Amino acid sequence: QGQLVESGGGLVQAGGSLRLSCAASGRTFESYVVAWFRQAPGKEREFVAAISRVLSPLYSDSVKGRFTISRDNTKNTVYLQMNSLKPEDTAVYYCGAAPVFSGNSLHYANWGQGTQVTVSS
Repeated sequence: QGQLVESGGGLVQAGGSLRLSCAASGRTFESYVVAWFRQAPGKEREFVAAISRVLSPLYSDSVKGRFTISRDNTKNTVYLQMNSLKPEDTAVYYCGAAPVFSGNSLHYANWGQGTQVTVSS
């Protein structure tokens, strides 16, 4: 089945940067779309960015130009470089895998436990 494990979150001031990692455990997800979603308290899980072998990286409008998703297949890991962070980026960040791209988290599986990102103003 396999699972994705998120790490790299933390507390950062507005304008700062963090790099999140999404490591595959138990299998490779090289042929899958791997996407980052985030969920703030009281809100639904929302799409952030996605990457696959056949698509150019995709981003939500709220992070475009600030976040960069990348993939290292030798390490079975997907990264999310987050720059120019804003307080509204505060959320638990999750990564999931799907056979085709969707902006709906219900189409993804193999979620990890998430990693908390807190941006102070």
